[in-house]
Amino acid sequence: MSNKPQGVIYVGVTDNLLERVKEHKLKIYPDSFTAKYNCNKLIYFEEWEDGFKATIREKQLKKWKRDWKVNLIEDMNPAWMDISLNWNFNFNTIREK
Repeated sequence: MSNKPQGVIYVGVTDNLLERVKEHKLKIYPDSFTAKYNCNKLIYFEEWEDGFKATIREKQLKKWKRDWKVNLIEDMNPAWMDISLNWNFNFNTIREK
């Protein structure tokens, strides 16, 4: 997640990407890093069948230098466009926290 092209980068893991992106966009957790820095644009994601391997990958990415993360993002999404722009979010069905 990011707030703008070349902006803040947030790395996380989830088992429900659609729901998690919606939570970031709605700032369900107002004291979170993503809410504080307005990281509401999905600019990159990877899919993993194995949750354990996904968590290992998340930890790996969090340790990477910023330049490495930028290169990874720009290989797939050079304009840093919000991948979720055309997703059909139902904002009325957000889970209560």
